[in-house]
Amino acid sequence: MKDIINLFHKNHSLIYKVFLFVITTFVIVYLFPKSGTFRYSFEKGKPWQSENLYAPFDFAIKKTTEEIDSEKQQIKLQSPIFFDVDTAVVVAVKNEYSTVFERLFFELPKDQTKIDLYQKGVMLLDQIYQSGVLQNKYDYSPSQQISILVNKTQSGVKRFDSFFLQTDLKSFVESNVTTLGLDAYRQRYLALFFDLVKPNSQLNKSITQISLEERLSQMKLVRGRVDKQTLIISKGEVVQGDKYAVLKSLVSEYESQVWTDSNYTLVVTAYTVLVSLALLMLLLFMKKYRIEVFSNNTKVTFIFFNIVLMVFLTTLVVNYNSSYIYIVPLCILPLILKAFFDARLGLFTHVITVLLLGFVVANNYEYMFLQIIAGIVTILTVSELYKRANLFISVGQITLIYILSYFAFFVIHEGSIDSLRWETFLLFVLCGLATLFVQPLIYVYEKLFGLVSDVSLLELSDTNSKLLKELSDKAPGTFHHSLNVANLAEAAANEIGANTMLVRVGALYHDIGKMKNPTYFTENQSTGINPHDELSPKESAQLIINHVIEGIELAKKNNLPDRVIDFIRTHHGTSVVYYFHNKQIESNQEFDAADFTYKGPNPFSKETAILMMCDSVEAASKSLKNPTSTKINSFVEAIISKQMESKQFLNANITFKEIESIKKVLKHKLANIYHLRIEYPD
Repeated sequence: MKDIINLFHKNHSLIYKVFLFVITTFVIVYLFPKSGTFRYSFEKGKPWQSENLYAPFDFAIKKTTEEIDSEKQQIKLQSPIFFDVDTAVVVAVKNEYSTVFERLFFELPKDQTKIDLYQKGVMLLDQIYQSGVLQNKYDYSPSQQISILVNKTQSGVKRFDSFFLQTDLKSFVESNVTTLGLDAYRQRYLALFFDLVKPNSQLNKSITQISLEERLSQMKLVRGRVDKQTLIISKGEVVQGDKYAVLKSLVSEYESQVWTDSNYTLVVTAYTVLVSLALLMLLLFMKKYRIEVFSNNTKVTFIFFNIVLMVFLTTLVVNYNSSYIYIVPLCILPLILKAFFDARLGLFTHVITVLLLGFVVANNYEYMFLQIIAGIVTILTVSELYKRANLFISVGQITLIYILSYFAFFVIHEGSIDSLRWETFLLFVLCGLATLFVQPLIYVYEKLFGLVSDVSLLELSDTNSKLLKELSDKAPGTFHHSLNVANLAEAAANEIGANTMLVRVGALYHDIGKMKNPTYFTENQSTGINPHDELSPKESAQLIINHVIEGIELAKKNNLPDRVIDFIRTHHGTSVVYYFHNKQIESNQEFDAADFTYKGPNPFSKETAILMMCDSVEAASKSLKNPTSTKINSFVEAIISKQMESKQFLNANITFKEIESIKKVLKHKLANIYHLRIEYPD
């Protein structure tokens, strides 16, 4: 058990990467559309670009959504509508009629006039209940055919306008009273019918809905059939009309056949293999060419997180409306990775992500071409991201590349620009504007993942920052030394193409540990008193060596990024404190050489190697007496050669040619500092 725990602890970094790799793969596969992929790409109104297409199997031609909606609407119009008519209400009303009539016409004698009035009232009542009385007004056309249900049995069909609306009772009575010459009894008849007439008809919703659903269920969703090996479309033929409908039916049938319950596991496995291969290539690239990134689990997690984020955003837009696919600011990915790492890793990751998105989008070749070209332009054009103007210019260039590439593809497909959808260009503009969101996103990532970008480095390079201000107050000589080293290092980094902003910030903070005991360092001994005179060589060496450890602690306390702390940790490497080491030798006493050696590690990047060279050269240059060009040249050569002999740069990815270039810069800069003239031969 103990061996297993030790093995797990020893390989925990690799185990985490395997776990991250598996989780990322399954998340991406989960986000992929759960359908088969038709191997041909086509668009309505554009020529068919592939070879002649023959039906691979028998399939039905499905009706379009518009055709189905139109047919449904027609069925709804033709579907019968059922109204219940209650005959018992009519019988009850007529039975009550005599009583109400006698009450309203009680003063009239029982003569022929009263009988006529009675009969005319019955006649009007029959007209009202001839088809039925409705209480509510329904939204049907007057000519709509209505099926009459009496006691749940259909007894005929009538037009909707044959029904009598209870709201029309007053106007009906008034007009008929006038027609029958009964104006003298208008108010009595109004009172008579308002007391008597009650609705006896209403819509039977359940039977009407059942009838409609039955007719809709009988509607056919297909309108023909294509036999196997039938020519569907020829190369160059325009995809439109019936051709488009047949192709859409084939795609639907193909996807339903490919992605079924029986082979679901097989298709998901195939997707998993392809996604795994893509992500594996990215990990192998980092392991071979970016080992410092590969070794840092946080950085690997950060890269994988951004890939998943881009896949998620793209699938989200595709599921909502695939025509908006170009609004996703995919170029944010290489921008962010370049800001935190380098251009090569940013471009490689971008290409891997675009390849994965090829499974999600339609017209994947066109999409992948546009996105890869845009990613290359992003890497080539965006420099010094902390300068706002550079970002705006680069976004404009990226948007222009999108527009030009899309326009070229459209002309290739269509042969003209007559049907060009100009609103697509607006999507590219919105994509460009969304790309500007990279600045706040970088800030968020810095806080979440503890990374550092050039934007943060620019803030750290401000000499009015709290830590540098404290260094200036407590150790002014060290602060001045750091400024000189920063200027030398920046010039050297610029010469060999290293990160100038990073090396400048590293130089400014590399000696902050000297703040704890500033007077033990010669650049801060303004009084002429050297406290080392009271100490042994070993004690003095330990005080000098400890400024590295104290600097690291101070940097962590002030939340400096790890990339900056690396400069503090490595700027002396594993070199020896020669002055006190030699004094110890002169004392003829036995000693441990480790007591006079910095703990390291050695520089492991171009930037940290540059700082070691510039720090040593600048510090030692103060001891030069009557400097000349020859002295400076020999002096620089000697210091850097000694560092190379002690293998200080063995872990740094710096070449001999680059070291020679750095020497040249240092010689030139020191010559300018000491205002030397060119020495002419005698």
